[in-house]
Amino acid sequence: MYDLILRGARFEDAVADVAVAGGRIERISPRIQEGGGREIDAGGRLLSPPFIESHVHLDTTLTAGDPRWNESGTLFEGIQIWSERKRSVTREDVISRATELLRWQAAQGVLHVRTHVDVTDPDLTGLKAMLEIREKVRGWTDVQIVAFPQEGILSYPRGTELMEEALRLGADVVGGIPHYEHTREMGAESVRESFRLAEKHDKPIDIHCDETDDPESRFLEVMAAEAIRTGMGQRVTASHTTAFGSYDNAYAFKLMGFLTKAVINFVANPLINITLQGRYDSYPKRRGITRVKELWQNGLNVSLGYDDIMDPWYPLGTGGMLQPAHMAVHACHMTSREEVTACFDMVTENAARTLGLEGYGIAEGGPASFVLVDAPDKWDALRRLATTTLVVRDGEVIAEARPAEHRLMGETVTFQRGTEGLGDFVGQGSGSGERTERG
Repeated sequence: MYDLILRGARFEDAVADVAVAGGRIERISPRIQEGGGREIDAGGRLLSPPFIESHVHLDTTLTAGDPRWNESGTLFEGIQIWSERKRSVTREDVISRATELLRWQAAQGVLHVRTHVDVTDPDLTGLKAMLEIREKVRGWTDVQIVAFPQEGILSYPRGTELMEEALRLGADVVGGIPHYEHTREMGAESVRESFRLAEKHDKPIDIHCDETDDPESRFLEVMAAEAIRTGMGQRVTASHTTAFGSYDNAYAFKLMGFLTKAVINFVANPLINITLQGRYDSYPKRRGITRVKELWQNGLNVSLGYDDIMDPWYPLGTGGMLQPAHMAVHACHMTSREEVTACFDMVTENAARTLGLEGYGIAEGGPASFVLVDAPDKWDALRRLATTTLVVRDGEVIAEARPAEHRLMGETVTFQRGTEGLGDFVGQGSGSGERTERG
């Protein structure tokens, strides 16, 4: 007797049953004859590993409009507003807001989250709160914490000392923000300081790098040089790199060759960067996003993050990872079938590599952590921003949802056509005729 059997899930271009016992996937087969303690009819829905948020700021989330709205919509006004808001930040405040957002995300199948937490705070209030939250939610979400110097490692008083203290207290990843340091020289030195701290404490690196429209902001090349020097490439992540989209092609071509040697990870945040960047342009306005498509075409690992959810930088959002992937399809001109599928992978498999996750994926003997998405494939999931109907963590169902039903003059409208649609699979399950719950 299995603990759980998922009947008729769409997995690797076939329909299969998935049997779970003891928190692990025991068997994946076209037809499992045995029964289970609980059986769920997947109805041909897409079976995927959990979604992954590879770049978000949980300490600032759900503060939009407090103490005021970002009227210019720029990165720098957002930083100024947060510098005012964080004076009133308390442990209880951060725990309440961040936990609520993590609940939103888990309900949508996001079970791994890397959050950047501001450590340019003499009391490290946000960091200490996030360390508590990491333990509090461990049973249903894995949280990685980046020690993020929002106002600069070298430009903020005792910035390096506070970074060291954050790592000593338990932060998982070393951060940085070289383009916000006072001078270009300080920015380059701050990158080297991040690498020094990472080597000293044996931590990965995730740096906010060149998050600006300024084509002269070129700290990515410094990161690449340090990654090559230290051999840390696969443990190094460059987040944002939006200036890459403004570099002239001659320099960008040279840099791309350099990056393939460094083998670092990239995180793009299409929702926020297409909103924040280009604010100083008249027309034509730049898209304000890094060269996601070209990085992917050159074999570099690219994942996608939300970055901000209802905070001084971005007033919208729900935390569902199909939203940034859907925006990447449009903003990065990735509309072929292969490219749309790649954008889905950027919030699952690619993000797992960015976070250095072990045991991630769907395989016999592996952890029984997965989601069902109300679509027959990745392409359709992004086309329709499909609902995640089932979330399983280590063999336990932790969230369930029903997709919205639209009726027109008494008939259901599915927004699907012909053989592409989920309707071809709904109700078929495993073909056993057994009565099972809907997934």
